[in-house]
Amino acid sequence: MKIIGEKINGTRKRVALAIAGQDAPFIQELAQKQAAAGCAWLDVNAGTHPDREPDDLVWLIETIQQVVDTPLSLDSANPKALQTAIQAVKKTPLINSISGEPERLADILPIAARHGCPVIALAMDEKKIPETAERRFEVICKIRAAAGAQGLPDDRLYFDPLAMTLSTNTQSAQVAFETMRRVRQEFPQAHLTIGLSNISFGLPARSFVNRYFLSLAIQAGLDSAILDPLDRDIQAAILSTELILGRDNYCLNFIRASRKGLFEKPTEQGQPA
Repeated sequence: MKIIGEKINGTRKRVALAIAGQDAPFIQELAQKQAAAGCAWLDVNAGTHPDREPDDLVWLIETIQQVVDTPLSLDSANPKALQTAIQAVKKTPLINSISGEPERLADILPIAARHGCPVIALAMDEKKIPETAERRFEVICKIRAAAGAQGLPDDRLYFDPLAMTLSTNTQSAQVAFETMRRVRQEFPQAHLTIGLSNISFGLPARSFVNRYFLSLAIQAGLDSAILDPLDRDIQAAILSTELILGRDNYCLNFIRASRKGLFEKPTEQGQPA
């Protein structure tokens, strides 16, 4: 299970302030903590006005790369920002994201293909987010065909079936799972990812919803996710699910995590758990 660290995102108030003030230590601390938690990529989203975004994204990249060597996920729908930012990365980045919208396929997909980047592909098009798994799969097929025409193979495609909030549609998780299973069956070399926190938006006790949804999603074929890597309960859920599904040979990952104290209750004010 590959984790894409979500915390360096300019739509978060504190991160936005750090970008505006070029507070490098704050951004670097976020990068270091997420890298230490085992992220495969660090998502980097400037979240600023399109005119400023290229410069802000490059500043973020250079600031992060001063302290960690974890590959980055360039999170932008701005082709100019992506083309500028991709010149600054030291390792081939993940591009987050394309979709079935003609403009994104035409403007962003060629950048990914030219630089050999894996890409997150959202199961939506110009008609927005389809309500059914069947329609989402149709959009995924369209994106896959366009990517193949550009020379991007299935193993560089991370399809996001879109986890919409359960607070507005209690069948949202089921639609996502059905879409995942279809992709896994039809395109076994492709990957599946998801923005985890979306599923619980607007609900109380969100961490519980996120954890149990994640476990079921892994069973449905999910092999990566955009999430908070510093959430110990989420990390425990991933390790436990992979163990139960027989994906942890000799239980080694689970045992190592236990020895490192992942499953222990954190101490408070120096008192034992």
